[in-house]
Amino acid sequence: MRAAGRALGLSQPTIARRLAAFEAGFGGATLFDRLPEGLRLNAAGEQLVPAAESVEDAVLTLERRRAAASPVLSGTVRVSTGECAAGFLARSLSGPTTTALPSGITLELVFEPGHTANLARREADMALRHQPPETGDFYISKAGTFACAVYRRRGADAGAWVTYTEEQAHYAPARWVQRQVADTRRPVALRASSMLMHLEAIRAGTGRGVLPCYVGDGHPLLERLTPPIPEIAAEYWIIVHRDLRRAACVRAVIDWVKALFAEQRDVLAGFA
Repeated sequence: MRAAGRALGLSQPTIARRLAAFEAGFGGATLFDRLPEGLRLNAAGEQLVPAAESVEDAVLTLERRRAAASPVLSGTVRVSTGECAAGFLARSLSGPTTTALPSGITLELVFEPGHTANLARREADMALRHQPPETGDFYISKAGTFACAVYRRRGADAGAWVTYTEEQAHYAPARWVQRQVADTRRPVALRASSMLMHLEAIRAGTGRGVLPCYVGDGHPLLERLTPPIPEIAAEYWIIVHRDLRRAACVRAVIDWVKALFAEQRDVLAGFA
């Protein structure tokens, strides 16, 4: 019940009272078993799940379509994406670009490792992801590609590697670095779970590591050691639920992201 309280923004006593009132509406039969470890849906409750899910889907659809009908070009647009793309969008709000987001819109960037925002539930209005979904009622458009290369502190004798943690060994850059470690027999100086940690370590001279070219090429203390590495280039796709695609704010952010990727194509590709 604590988790439900956090999700709903309500206290446990309030949730307990509402749940009891809901059960009373079904003649007093309990729908949840009260156990020491918490509540568990029982057989009577399980029978109601399909109907409850249908009601939820209908309410979510109404909410998305209500938002899409608003012509007002102001408000917050929540974008779920990875650390690399989030950094690019954040710097582009007032960085070296001629493409401006309408002044009435607040961009909210959400980076949640290990969690994919549910667009149907409006956990985010839009997503930028490496892979488009295979199913679902979504508008999908390829935004562009982030090139990556190896960098070190300028002039430093940084032979050791900076890479991701063992839990992130499946990441393409981590796999590539591991092959280099095996081939060159150079040690790993640091394993860290975020690109910001990598950047700070490489900037300090701790070692060499893979960074997006838009980050490394523009940093005055870093020098590139390799051309862009094709096998670890990161594609990004714009994904929006079709009900929300024509909402004025969301449409403006879609157009802004597309324009940014087009305008900054050479920077992202490591050619600038």
